[in-house]
Amino acid sequence: MKATQSKADIYLMALESLSKAEKKAVIARLLEDESLREDFLDIALIQQRQGESSRPFHEYLTEREKRVG
Repeated sequence: MKATQSKADIYLMALESLSKAEKKAVIARLLEDESLREDFLDIALIQQRQGESSRPFHEYLTEREKRVG
């Protein structure tokens, strides 16, 4: 994990060193890739909902079955 974190820090420092226009261009290019765009949206959603309570998946499935029929 340390090597991954080190690379992430390097890329983040490089991105932060760019001008606003350059940052927008890099981000726009990243978002052109559908797979990366989905990953970014997933990560944003996970971070946004991180403080929410959770429940076991089997409970969700049981409740869903009751609603569907």
